[in-house]
Amino acid sequence: MKKVSVECRNIRLSYGKTEVLKDVNINIEPGEFFALLGPSGSGKSTLLRLIAGFNRHNAGQLLVDGKDISTTPPWDRNIGMVFQNYALWPHMTVWDNVAFGLVERKLPRAEIRAKVEAALDLVGLSQYAKRRPNQLSGGQQQRVALARTIVIEPQVLLLDEPLSNLDKKLRVQMRQDLLSLQRRLGITTIFVTHDQEEAMTTADRMAVLDHGVVQQIGAPSTLFDYPVNRFVANFVGTMNVLEGEVRERTSGSVVLAVEGVGDLHLPLSGEAPSASRLAASFRPHTVQIEMADGLGDARYVWLPGIVESSEFLGEFTRYQVQIGEQRLTADQSHLAGLSPFPVGAPVSIGLEPTQVRLLAA
Repeated sequence: MKKVSVECRNIRLSYGKTEVLKDVNINIEPGEFFALLGPSGSGKSTLLRLIAGFNRHNAGQLLVDGKDISTTPPWDRNIGMVFQNYALWPHMTVWDNVAFGLVERKLPRAEIRAKVEAALDLVGLSQYAKRRPNQLSGGQQQRVALARTIVIEPQVLLLDEPLSNLDKKLRVQMRQDLLSLQRRLGITTIFVTHDQEEAMTTADRMAVLDHGVVQQIGAPSTLFDYPVNRFVANFVGTMNVLEGEVRERTSGSVVLAVEGVGDLHLPLSGEAPSASRLAASFRPHTVQIEMADGLGDARYVWLPGIVESSEFLGEFTRYQVQIGEQRLTADQSHLAGLSPFPVGAPVSIGLEPTQVRLLAA
């Protein structure tokens, strides 16, 4: 199967006066597993359906393998889509559901049989061929939907929140299976989700959308470590933010005056906005938390605080710490025998300067 690229060039889509997609530019590489991530109403599902041909853009170009398919009807695009609700025919067996697209294409009976057997084997459902969808679990129904899509050998595979109806344990297993299947097929895959964990664990790259605008595109680790704005920072994981006025700026550092906290002396990277007000952003897992009377590591910027609450989450304990007029989140890895910090305890919160990102306030 040939690996193909998918490119959106300046795509705009409006429903009346409401702009849903605004100058969307995305270039998906051949064979890439690409995720569209964003909250409800961000335009990610609209964009996916546009690629499938169910929506038409008002401006721009949609290219697959370098060819503009903007005016090509859905049935001629050779693009397969797996829907959130699976959309299986309840009166048909698993075999007939998978064979449906091939029968519609009027392929020879022997070829249909060979292709269906191969697709069912690929998703591990050969022994369920004679069952109907209501005799299968949610995960098995999802596999049938996948088999029905890949059996027609599409150039591009579209997945519209396909795991949202599954329980957490099954979702973890299914996303691993999805990625393994995609790697074996080498098919260009576009995966829509609002779950940042799903996107980060499966995607080669991802685009974060908000109100129809692409906020940032990159590898999951890049978006997590180097968000370009506060929306991406807060949507891709949990982020602490201390906002303040720039009191002093040199070529290598900045002093940020944070109300209710004081002055923060931080290194200044080339990506920091040249504004008079900035937001110092940092992830909870990069924070150190110690008793207030401890001797803190000199590499950190230490702030005094009071533990407001704690949550034991298995691998780590998440603390909410009041620092002046600000509340910060700090994660501490859990080890057997480690005593938690009690609510009301005075603590020191250590910020690792290299892990702080300065963003527009």
